[in-house]
Amino acid sequence: MTNPTTLNAILTGRAVPFGRPDTLSAIGKRPVDAAVAIGPAGLEGDEQADRRNHGGPDKAIHHYPFDHYPAWRTDLPAPASLLDAVGAFGENISTLGLTEETVCVGDVFRLGTATVQVSQGRQPCWKLNHRFGVADMARRVQSTGRTGWYYRVLEPGTAAAGDGIALIDRPLPDWPLARILRAFYHNTGDLPTLAGIAGLEPLATGWRTLARRRVESGRVEDWSGRLGE
Repeated sequence: MTNPTTLNAILTGRAVPFGRPDTLSAIGKRPVDAAVAIGPAGLEGDEQADRRNHGGPDKAIHHYPFDHYPAWRTDLPAPASLLDAVGAFGENISTLGLTEETVCVGDVFRLGTATVQVSQGRQPCWKLNHRFGVADMARRVQSTGRTGWYYRVLEPGTAAAGDGIALIDRPLPDWPLARILRAFYHNTGDLPTLAGIAGLEPLATGWRTLARRRVESGRVEDWSGRLGE
C-alpha cells in the first residue's frame, strides 16, 4: 500500500537489575547488526523482565519513532545523553516517518520478511523516570502522546537494520493511535469514543477492557502507581 520506511535499527536487550530493589528490566536495549528472527514472542535474543506488564503476544515488539527525539531534547529540563542514539525508550524498532498520528490500530506491516500488526500504544511506566533521571518522565511520555506502540506477530520472519517496513493493510483508517491516546489520557470523559475503542477487534484485549470499564463506571483509573508518582 505504501513505499517502505527504512528500519534505522533493530534492538534487543537482556534483563538486568534496574531502578528499585529486586527489580529487573531489559529497557537498556542495543542495536543488532545481523538479521534477527521474529516470532510470536518477539525478537530472538530480547527479554522482558516483567511478563505481566511487558511482552506477550500483543506486546511482542515495541516501535518508537526516532522522529520524537528532537522534541525530547527540547522539552527535557536537562540534556539527556540517552537521546544521542536510538534505544532511549527501550524500543525494539526505530524508524523515521511513522508516528502515532499516522499509524492506526490494526495496521498490518511487512517488517523485513515478517508480518506484524499494530496492537496498542505503549503505557509508559515508572522505569522511564529512572532511565532518564527525570521524576515525571513517564507522565511526560503519556501526556505528549509520544508513546510508541506495540505489534503482534502474524507471520514469523527476519529483519535487519536497513530493511523496509511497509504498510500492507489498514482495516481501521479512522482510528490512528493518537485518537485512542487522546481518549485515554486527555478527553477522558469522551464516552462515545471510548465505546468505539472498546469495539475495535484488532486492539489488544487489555485496552478494549480498559475502555469498556471506563464507559461502564464513568471513572478514570488511577495512573499514579504505573507512573511512579
